[in-house]
Amino acid sequence: MASLEELRLARLQKKSLLEQSGMSPYATQVERTHTTNEALEQFDMLSSQNSIVTVVGRVMALRGQGAIMFFNVKDGSGIIQCCIKKDEISELLMSLFVDTVDIGDFVQVSGTLFETKTGQKTILITDWIMLTKTLRPLPDKWHGLQDVEETYRKRYLDALMDDSVHNRFIVRAKVIKAIRAFFDDLGFLEIETPILQTQAGGAMARVFETFHNDYQIPIVLRIALELDHKILTAAGYERIYEIGKNFRNEGSDPTHIQEFTMMEWYAAYASLEENLDWTEALLRHLAQDIVGKTTFSVFDKEGNEHTVYFDGAWTRIKFADLLKEYADFDMNSSTLDDIRDKAIQLGLDKNESLKIGKGNLLDYIFKKTARPKLIQPTFVLDYPSDLKPLAQQNENGTARVAQLVIAGAEITNQYAELVDPILERNLLEEQASAKEGGDDEAMSVDERFLTAMEHGMPPMTGFGMGIDRLVALFTEQRNLRDVIFFPIMKPKSDE
Repeated sequence: MASLEELRLARLQKKSLLEQSGMSPYATQVERTHTTNEALEQFDMLSSQNSIVTVVGRVMALRGQGAIMFFNVKDGSGIIQCCIKKDEISELLMSLFVDTVDIGDFVQVSGTLFETKTGQKTILITDWIMLTKTLRPLPDKWHGLQDVEETYRKRYLDALMDDSVHNRFIVRAKVIKAIRAFFDDLGFLEIETPILQTQAGGAMARVFETFHNDYQIPIVLRIALELDHKILTAAGYERIYEIGKNFRNEGSDPTHIQEFTMMEWYAAYASLEENLDWTEALLRHLAQDIVGKTTFSVFDKEGNEHTVYFDGAWTRIKFADLLKEYADFDMNSSTLDDIRDKAIQLGLDKNESLKIGKGNLLDYIFKKTARPKLIQPTFVLDYPSDLKPLAQQNENGTARVAQLVIAGAEITNQYAELVDPILERNLLEEQASAKEGGDDEAMSVDERFLTAMEHGMPPMTGFGMGIDRLVALFTEQRNLRDVIFFPIMKPKSDE
């Protein structure tokens, strides 16, 4: 079997042959009368009128030799079979096709439509030109890319060779388009806020740090959209949303990636209950009307497969009640030592537990016991208040929030937003103390945000959702990298 370098050299020779014949191996003009799909849809009319059709695309299969050859041309709409026959085309073009065309090349072909004896709708080629001569072969059409990491590094080949992968990203685009339409119809305004920030906020996460050379100041990549959105409500924008990139400098696993796409929205004068109703309506709509199904096979972190029903009842239950049910633990009557002991019992390192605040300890217990058990769509209500310092606070030490969990994974977060600047400052100062104590995911005090809050923000509710995780659920993928075109990868040792 020839090596890749030998194959490349052979294709370079074919490129030279094209140039010597006067045909450019890289065309600068393209003429197309029909997409492949249009040619097939209009086949009866075009064939009966003996019309000349011109299609363009990539050669995906090549069969035969000598006097007659069949090949498939694929464009963005589909695939059509073509036939090049010695008596139907000039001798020069026939020999040039035989001597220079490989699977993977982009070509422009013209001819009339006919149906083969086996009923295959086909173009009988009377003219052709090379559009792009490829220098590297495509993966084997039956096996595609076998190395999982290679599918991430060369997504263009993965999507080209595997229709299910190609279609997965079309689903992603349609889901995002439908989300926009849903909130546009509710009177929301789409906005854009900065990725580069002098101070990260709006979530509990480690940041990516960089430096602004012109201003000579440290800069971070944003971890959430929240604070800028809330500040804009002070400007009188009552309903706003944004779909954009966030960055969190944390560990990688199939359900976490450092660069991800978030959707957040904020609605003044709306309640948390309305928020939950909108969330449920949106996700049911996306499942049924955009993806076209309401039942999904989903894998949890342990690799167990579950069937999730979007057309069933969506449960609403409190965080504390779930701890009682699944961890046999009463968070309301427990001391900090009790909570720490329980977390250690469930596997948290003792030294690490001393660096983590109460809210994160309770969250650890929740994630180890209750959350993996939540398979069907479930809104978890009233998380510990120090986990949610940007939300309205209940008197029992919890916050007025909800989180949608499906198959043990967080899908959305919803808040009844806190707009009291005095209480907000106290909560952020508590977070800052936790940060100084070693909790590097805790938030810092953001004076810009607090100043805007002192100027006045309306009562509001807010929402955050990871687009990647939602699309992975809808397309039944186990790894977020399977719904991202170019996930960041550790370089190969030879790169």
